[in-house]
Amino acid sequence: MPRAAGHEVRATHDFRGMRTVEHYFTVPLDHSAPTGGSAETITVFAREYVSAAHSEEAAAHLPWLLFLQGGPGGRGNRWGSLGGWSKAAAQEFRILMLDQRGTGLSTPVDRRTLPLRGSAADQAAYLEHFRADSIVADAELIRRALGSPPWTIYGQSYGGFCALTYLSFAPEGLREALITGGLAPLTGSADDVYRATYQRVAARNEEYFGWYPEDREMVERIAGHLRRTPEFLPDGSPLTVGRFQMAGAFLGGNTRVDSLHHLLEDAFTDTAGGAGLSDPFLEQLHSVVSRRSNPLYALMHESIYGQEQATNWSAWRMLGENPWFRPDAEPLLLTGEMVYPWYFEQDPALQPLQEVAGLLAAKQDWTPLYDPEMLAANTVPVAAAVYSDDIYVDRELSLKTAAAVQGLQVWETADFHHDGIADDGERIFARLLGMARSGGR
Repeated sequence: MPRAAGHEVRATHDFRGMRTVEHYFTVPLDHSAPTGGSAETITVFAREYVSAAHSEEAAAHLPWLLFLQGGPGGRGNRWGSLGGWSKAAAQEFRILMLDQRGTGLSTPVDRRTLPLRGSAADQAAYLEHFRADSIVADAELIRRALGSPPWTIYGQSYGGFCALTYLSFAPEGLREALITGGLAPLTGSADDVYRATYQRVAARNEEYFGWYPEDREMVERIAGHLRRTPEFLPDGSPLTVGRFQMAGAFLGGNTRVDSLHHLLEDAFTDTAGGAGLSDPFLEQLHSVVSRRSNPLYALMHESIYGQEQATNWSAWRMLGENPWFRPDAEPLLLTGEMVYPWYFEQDPALQPLQEVAGLLAAKQDWTPLYDPEMLAANTVPVAAAVYSDDIYVDRELSLKTAAAVQGLQVWETADFHHDGIADDGERIFARLLGMARSGGR
């Protein structure tokens, strides 16, 4: 594999007990054709975080830890100080926080930039290079550009999917891999994923309304109001019942689930025309339902389950098997991370990308994201946290994957949901690192 075409450090900063270094790397758009004068390149950004407890000289000798963020389409975290898992990791590592290609300060992908590629077909072809296999190839070029020996990777959610791809195609670059809430199914279809996760989300709805029974009535009141009265989000787009159901994103975490109650209690206010949805409610909900800041999530989400076959809007089709999630269902249930085709009709940030999304959903020749034979013969120490009630990454599918990766050590716990590292990240990181280094003991 060739070295990165370029590496530039543009700024360093010291503040609040840490030092940061801003790295920009030039990498091939298409890693299968990385050379030649006409080969297209893109920029990938990463920020290095080091505890100020280490002198600059000492820090230069610390091993690297690459953090792979959730997503797809999520940029790396921006920290104002070290805390939680990062505080624990910074005792031993230099942390490299990657903006995965297409996100953050890496060459962006959104409604403004994609049309520069040409037709919808050209845009879809471009996006084929924004999956986990390309992210891993970027990471390997970056590792070599930094002069790092095999490094430690820490993958959260979709970052865990990327870690499995790393173990499949570039295990020589890894010292150890830690995964939280991110053991992807290695085989099967997206339909299998949504059949499982719809059931998990339904159970989480029931649990939530058991805690907050008054919110059951409030959800019905909001849905009834939206069926009768037009309401609009701050960007001017309509708030439909289906978009309101996306508030179920709060259900996926321990640290966020109670915020759903705080959202709902803000719902109504008195207006000259009678009761209406309040501006604070609409503003908060807009931050949940809009994909303006991460359009790749909607565009590429189902493709992360695309294993040499079309997804064909799997979540939308599986809704037929789970009609209690329909917007006209009574009682109304809130949804999880499912992506539906109508998102590209109702979200202004996605409307210009509707045709591209359709082409991606119909794509039948996705390249494999995992190598089951390589994983079955894995020799890299791997430790993974599996959350028993995770509504996004199903427990049974996760454990099936764990059993298929030689040497992978599992810590299953019901103490956390999908956002576990935001809840008690220091404990989770320390436990997984200890497991990886002790063979699970």
